[in-house]
Amino acid sequence: MAALQTNRFIKSILIRTLLVVVVSFMACALTPSARAQQGNEDRAPVTPRPQSTTTDSTQQAAAAASLDDSQTQEALAFTGRVMKERGQFVLKDPVTKMTYQLDDQAKAKLYLGKKVKVTGKLEMRSNTIRIESIETQS
Repeated sequence: MAALQTNRFIKSILIRTLLVVVVSFMACALTPSARAQQGNEDRAPVTPRPQSTTTDSTQQAAAAASLDDSQTQEALAFTGRVMKERGQFVLKDPVTKMTYQLDDQAKAKLYLGKKVKVTGKLEMRSNTIRIESIETQS
């Protein structure tokens, strides 16, 4: 009889411990996503795909210091098709349904109608990509 009570007591402790672990894990897992949602509420719904750049840390620090908050600090990769809208060449991303202005119209003109990958910095206020490179995609 004492062994049965001991087994029940151990099971009770294990169940309570497991419950505490699960609740703690859920609290930790949900906290960062709640903060991320709060931080994104004030920003424009732009979802560019980041691409790593090959600059050294000194250049990155200098670039970060010279940029204001309206422009991304790292070069990003955007894919889509170069189109002409209202007399301007733009990049249309079929996945995100976003249209980006392109700052270098002469470069963009060469890729009119083609599927491309544009690497550059995004100015969020004007939704303009400062083109660093453009390459065709298959």
